[in-house]
Amino acid sequence: MSENSNGSRRGFVKTAVLAAAALAANDAGFPAIAKGASPMILPPLPWADNALEPFISKNTIGFHYGKHHKTYFDNLNGLIAGKPEADMDLVAIVKGAAGKADKTAIFNNAAQVWNHTFYWNSLRPKGVAKMPKEIADKLGASFTGGIEGFKKELTDAAMGQFGSGWAWLVAEGGKLKVVKTPNAENPLTTAATPLLTLDVWEHAYYLDYQNKRKDYATAVIDNLLNWDFAAKNLPKG
Repeated sequence: MSENSNGSRRGFVKTAVLAAAALAANDAGFPAIAKGASPMILPPLPWADNALEPFISKNTIGFHYGKHHKTYFDNLNGLIAGKPEADMDLVAIVKGAAGKADKTAIFNNAAQVWNHTFYWNSLRPKGVAKMPKEIADKLGASFTGGIEGFKKELTDAAMGQFGSGWAWLVAEGGKLKVVKTPNAENPLTTAATPLLTLDVWEHAYYLDYQNKRKDYATAVIDNLLNWDFAAKNLPKG
């Protein structure tokens, strides 16, 4: 294999292990692929594919992760082959392509790979984690009505995002707030630090909830949010 081929392979593997770089604060995140492993295989989910039932079914996870997420991943590797992005980590690819018309496809696929990885880590099987005090205190100080106020705002963001997109809990300026983004957009291109996300593309919920997006949002917010992950993403200092 040529030196250039080795370089491209290293770039693909770097993209494959995006969670280690993009989610460095999360020691419960996706494990890194061993060097030399196939770059076209996504790291496994952080829980079993049926672990989120009855709120999100194994069938939904099979399509969402195994089809949609993997397609973004495969598309991205094809788009960056032989390009400088092949040797960049995923966050750098997303930020570097944002707002550039000639890199729209790279941005969309890179951002969706990152968004989905962040989403999987934003979820946990029911009963695995409790809300850390630092997060509870931040929510209480940042939202009218505290935790219940936050839940309402995140649900409203999920319902208020017209078409496909994402609802996020972010930290900015010492406070927590809820934002929503369309399509592949995410807070990486802003001053905010993402803590959790809720996928509101139809493929995230349609097999289980059909057109009842609010039922899906409520089920996830009440039962599946990974508050340990949010705490690890809080800016320090």
